Amino acid sequence: QVHLVESGGGLVQAGGSLRLSCVATGSIGSINAMGWYRQAPGKQRELVAHVTSGTTTNYADSVKGRFTISRDNAKNTVYLQMNSLKPEDTAVYYCNVLGRGYTSISFRDYWGQGTQVTVSS
Repeated sequence: QVHLVESGGGLVQAGGSLRLSCVATGSIGSINAMGWYRQAPGKQRELVAHVTSGTTTNYADSVKGRFTISRDNAKNTVYLQMNSLKPEDTAVYYCNVLGRGYTSISFRDYWGQGTQVTVSS
């Protein structure tokens, strides 16, 4: 079983920065892609950024040039550096990992509990 623990959310003024972290723990067999999603009140969850096992990245158009996703495979951790934050970035941010438990033979999606990011104007 893979467990994800997120940290780094909070309240920041527009134009500010935050760095989210998500560490995968538990009986990890293998981790493939890692990513961040967000969900604002009354809206569907949406992809923010994604990084493959080969470190290829992709971003939502709304965050390109402002957010950077990275991963540290030795630490089973994915980061999201968020700069030039806007009020419309306010949402609960969820970590997502495509992984396999140590005793599993198939990959599945794992989700963190979510961390609130609030950007004030």
